[in-house]
Amino acid sequence: MYFTNINQKNTYYEIVNRKIILTKDGSSSIFLEEINEHYHSYFGALQESLHIFIEAGLCSNLLSCLEEISILEVGFGTGLNALLTYFKATELHKKIKYETVELYPLTSQEIEQLNYPSLLPYSNAKEIFTTLHNCKWDEKQMITENFSLHKRHTSALNADYPSKNFDLIYFDAFSPEVQPELWGKELFESIYKSMKEESILLTYCTKGSVKKTLKEIGFLIEKLPGPAGKREILRGRKC
Repeated sequence: MYFTNINQKNTYYEIVNRKIILTKDGSSSIFLEEINEHYHSYFGALQESLHIFIEAGLCSNLLSCLEEISILEVGFGTGLNALLTYFKATELHKKIKYETVELYPLTSQEIEQLNYPSLLPYSNAKEIFTTLHNCKWDEKQMITENFSLHKRHTSALNADYPSKNFDLIYFDAFSPEVQPELWGKELFESIYKSMKEESILLTYCTKGSVKKTLKEIGFLIEKLPGPAGKREILRGRKC
């Protein structure tokens, strides 16, 4: 299904045309035809999110000692990362403070077409997915006593990030080719300052300029095996 057009204004995109697609693992994603950009890997939205953000992030042995984890997601998008985090954190008996920034939220019609709940082995997956999307923007909401969500309706560049606040960053913005300003030194410096010592950042992007920027800021970078269709991903640690 299509929803209007994308207008480029000084490399910022007003997203008004989005097509719901199925990726190769059977899970939904969104495709922006005008700029040839997917919200997730075409090889599988679900397997990509699980591999990068859950397995290499939330489940990392670098965070295993923490009973409470504060997460920042850059790009709420379809809500898939938040949904997977909710259920994995429940299994791990972790308390989660989840904060995210998103300038272009999905419509209710788009959300209804996403099939993630039907692919997950949880009887309340649909209920939780709907709750995450229905939470008011710019207000902290308690989903359960162990999971809070604060969705901020703003761009990543304009958001204020509290100092030394986050244990884990899901950096899931559009690619550097589409929105290069989101992969520059200014934003990564702000995020670095918002991270606690020994916290980690995960991203699918392994572009040389991105690695160089992260290293210059102070991240200890490691390349990890990527999900299907992608050779490597990046994990950065604040030491």
